[in-house]
Amino acid sequence: MTEVGINQVLSQIRSLSAAAGDRPQTAAGVDGAEAVDFGDVLKASIDQVSRIQRHSSELAAAFERGDPGVSLAKVMVAGQKASVSFEAAIQVRNRLLEAYREVMSMQV
Repeated sequence: MTEVGINQVLSQIRSLSAAAGDRPQTAAGVDGAEAVDFGDVLKASIDQVSRIQRHSSELAAAFERGDPGVSLAKVMVAGQKASVSFEAAIQVRNRLLEAYREVMSMQV
């Protein structure tokens, strides 16, 4: 994954975190700051990846139909965005599984 892709994912996580600030918080954090529900943030991220992929598919279908408002460049950019966001989601999943396995292998 490129550094640009990582920065884009971090940007998405930050924006989702800021958006989650509008919802009721579930637990108090350090220094009185309230924590965000991890499950909600993860679900929002997966939903965003899904929306990006759906948009890419819709643009490709519109291009195939000959819609004059959809250029090949738009289709290619949307496809790359979908690919990068999906790859980022896979990397996050891999890191979460790795962390889970590490925690489970710890002796108490």
